[in-house]
Amino acid sequence: MSIAVPPLLFALACWFFGTAAIVWLDSRPRATFATSFRLAGLVALAALVAIVALRGDGSTAAAYASFAGAIALWGWHEMGFLMGFVAGPRRTPCPPGLSGWTRFRAASETVIHHEIALAATALALFALCWGAANQAGPLAFALLFVLRLSAKLNLFLGVPSLSDEVFPPHLDYLKSYFRKARCNWLFPLSILGGGAVTWLAWNAAATAATPGTAAAAMMLAGLAFLGVVEHLLLVLPLRDAALWLWAGDPRRVTPQAIPAPSPAAKTAPKSER
Repeated sequence: MSIAVPPLLFALACWFFGTAAIVWLDSRPRATFATSFRLAGLVALAALVAIVALRGDGSTAAAYASFAGAIALWGWHEMGFLMGFVAGPRRTPCPPGLSGWTRFRAASETVIHHEIALAATALALFALCWGAANQAGPLAFALLFVLRLSAKLNLFLGVPSLSDEVFPPHLDYLKSYFRKARCNWLFPLSILGGGAVTWLAWNAAATAATPGTAAAAMMLAGLAFLGVVEHLLLVLPLRDAALWLWAGDPRRVTPQAIPAPSPAAKTAPKSER
């Protein structure tokens, strides 16, 4: 337990404060976006250099640093998406009447550039760190990518609670690709997959040969567990947007803007995150 607690708390702190920082920066006036994105890009570049430089270091400190570097790199990508710099070629609401594959293709066109950038970064991290002792950074980034993709697909297929209140106004068109529904076929698979990754990472931490490997595995377990929690909030009458009210612009996100979904609304189509 003495080995487990610090890495778990570190993963939680990185997730919570990292998300809060992105929400705060994204709630500032749009005139600040370019400067914020450039400065975050410098931080992301430093994080990438740190991950690569520490790839051969199997110590606990290197695992923490590599994990934090992955969070910083991920945060820069998220800022690029939420601030509207990297999204997709389609930047208009979903045309009425679309369904099935046509609707999926249209939704994909709104985010495809961002997804490609994330996938390319994940592949680059694994290529640069292949076979090295410290895999905390590449694995953390890849896990975030999979969890995010799963959440997007669930929002597209339909969930009871969209929690899209913190979405910036310039991305409102994305909400039209989300759907409100009781649930969907992918959701239980997402929960089972996230739970399996959490258990596998926890077990890997318990059987790791070195403290550095144990710390990395435990941080990944914490990250996977947080991903499961975020997925559960998509079906529970709780609004995860309420966590970030203090970090966002109160003119854009208010407690009144976060009502619990009514039973009648659960089957009505709505817009994506």
